[in-house]
Amino acid sequence: MATRRCLLRLLSRRLLAHTPQPASLASIATRTLASLAKPLVPQASRVLASPRLFPSRCHYASNRSSGDEEEGDDDDHYDEEGSGDEWGEEEEEAVAAKPPSGKTEEEKVVEAAEIGYTVVGPLGADEKPFKPYEPVFAVVQIGSHQFKVSNGDSIFTERLKFCDVNDKLILNRVLMLGSQSQTVIGRPTLPDATVHAVVEEHALDAKVIIFKKKRRKNYRRTKGHRQELTKLRITNIEGIDKSEATAVAA
Repeated sequence: MATRRCLLRLLSRRLLAHTPQPASLASIATRTLASLAKPLVPQASRVLASPRLFPSRCHYASNRSSGDEEEGDDDDHYDEEGSGDEWGEEEEEAVAAKPPSGKTEEEKVVEAAEIGYTVVGPLGADEKPFKPYEPVFAVVQIGSHQFKVSNGDSIFTERLKFCDVNDKLILNRVLMLGSQSQTVIGRPTLPDATVHAVVEEHALDAKVIIFKKKRRKNYRRTKGHRQELTKLRITNIEGIDKSEATAVAA
């Protein structure tokens, strides 16, 4: 108990020593008179006198004027190069020259020839391209597929670019020609043989379901796909002698 009392007394003495003593009225009066005697300094001058306050935000009139002059020089430079009207005219010309599909007519012809056909033009209203059946067949290649066709047959190919319905086509990649009297085989194609066709419609194939599953992984994916197709009607086969075939048929 004695030790506790000693400790409490020591703590109380230390706290009393550190507590601030109340100022007297005479000291407060002297301080206020001294503050009133000093001249008042405006705050703006204090801020300008201390260069350490906000050094990165200081802007000077000389720098601003120089920047304005530089911007004016840049504007003059652009004005000298060309006006906005000229630029607008050039852009309009470029847009007008660019075809809607993004390819020129020559590029379209080359790409169609790589696939194996050539677009002749639309079918006329007075034209009658369909002929009676002839006992002649041909094997043609369109893209990566081969078809055995005769006069009047219809085939479905993958969607052909750059052709519309009722357009006349020439199928150039003829691999073989045959009739009742002769057969001509190409190496790999026949340069003088052609097959004429007409585009009847662009359609979609039946839907195919693609289902993927990984067991014990909670993974299931189902997708559907409909292949775009083009229906062609064969109108004529050229490059083989048909006289004997017509005689046999008669």
